[in-house]
Order: sequence, then structure tokens, then C-alpha cells
Amino acid sequence: MTTTVRRVDDGEFFTWLDLYSGYGEFYETPLTDEKAVLVWSWLTDPTHELEAYFALNDAGDPIGLAHVRVFARPLAGSRGLFLDDLFVTPDARGEGAATAILESLKVRARDEGLSVVRWITAADNDAAQRVYDRVAQKTDWVTYDLVP
Repeated sequence: MTTTVRRVDDGEFFTWLDLYSGYGEFYETPLTDEKAVLVWSWLTDPTHELEAYFALNDAGDPIGLAHVRVFARPLAGSRGLFLDDLFVTPDARGEGAATAILESLKVRARDEGLSVVRWITAADNDAAQRVYDRVAQKTDWVTYDLVP
């Protein structure tokens, strides 16, 4: 199977919603209507930093979704690309969609002079980590959340 990756178009709300809902279910965080509308408004606002990409199978059907945004790296004196969300439909896993998304983001980062593509994943997401370990370097950093 050949996977292609492209930006999500403005008129693809329901296709995006199906994939993003699947992502929320995977992480046991249901996507409410309010959150879906808010995130979609970010994706369709050209001044907002969040962008979405689909991974497409040979038939052109979306089988994967990624949300990314550019971020500043002050100590490095550069900017990077942060991958917030990556989801591949269960029936398409293991066929290269996640790798295609990551490779596409790597090309974008190189083309735009960004110094890194960075993401986090759940410590127990072993399947995703097998993919990530093949294409990227695991860091020594620990993630914290400070909730106001």
C-alpha cells in the first residue's frame, strides 16, 4: 500500500471528525461537540498555528490524522514542529500510514528550516512506540502538566 499525506481541506469537517473522534476514543477522552467545533475553528483559521493532515490509502480514503503546530525553541535559537496528535484507523495500522505522516512532517520541517519534529506519546502505547523508535530518537526528557 502507498500512503500519501496532505493537508485537511476546509470542507472535510465530518471526515476529520470521524478520525479525531477515534483518536479520543483510543485515549479514553471522548470528543465533545464543543471541543470538536473549537478545534475545527482553529484548523480553519489561517491565523491559528494548528494544522491538520490526513494520511490517505491507495483509494484516496483518509486513514490517518495528524495535528501539528510550529513552536519556538529559544535555547536552540530555532523553531520546531510539534506533533500534537497522531491517529491511524485500527484497520490500517501496520501499513505505513504513521510512518508516512512522520516522514512528511520531516520533509516539511527540513523545507521550512525547522530544527526538529517533536511529539510525546503515552508510556503504555507500545505499538506506536515501535514505529517511533524506528524513525526518531527517544529523548531523556520527562513531561509534566501544571494545571491552573
